[in-house]
Amino acid sequence: MKRPILIHPDPRLKKLCAAVPDMSDEMRALADDMLETMYDAPGVGLAAPQIGLLHRLIVLDCAKPDEGEDQRPLVMFNPQIVASSDELNVYEEGCLSIPDQYAEVTRPKIVDVEWMDRDGNAQRETFDGLWATCVQHEIDHLDGKLFIDYLKPLKRQMITRKMVKLKKERAREKA
Repeated sequence: MKRPILIHPDPRLKKLCAAVPDMSDEMRALADDMLETMYDAPGVGLAAPQIGLLHRLIVLDCAKPDEGEDQRPLVMFNPQIVASSDELNVYEEGCLSIPDQYAEVTRPKIVDVEWMDRDGNAQRETFDGLWATCVQHEIDHLDGKLFIDYLKPLKRQMITRKMVKLKKERAREKA
């Protein structure tokens, strides 16, 4: 089931998320909903707070089907970065909660991430490039941090004003 995506500024996007204590059918169904929502948006990552739920759950898929890569949906419960490279990468990031706004963000090029999969099994993987950027961006959401928090205050305020205007326009359209 597709879920509505919250638009910044929304106080739920700035909250710290609680760990998922154990796997349940409800949590697996939520992960499936999040994947459907992410693919439909379309996006390469989505965190539970973006649909208004304060669980430490992210989904991502940075595969490029247009370049012959198969989809690779990842579901991560309680993800955490356990190591990161000194080498940095700059990517132009966007966010489903901040539509049509992009900015360059500098992050570690390579990260090691540990998480629990949908079956409750511990996983660990090293991510590089876009995958590393995406997983860091989504984990930031779980800590109440948005990619615009990495920007200079003026640019951040400008984007926030645009989002307030967008939310007002959308509210008028629904009325």
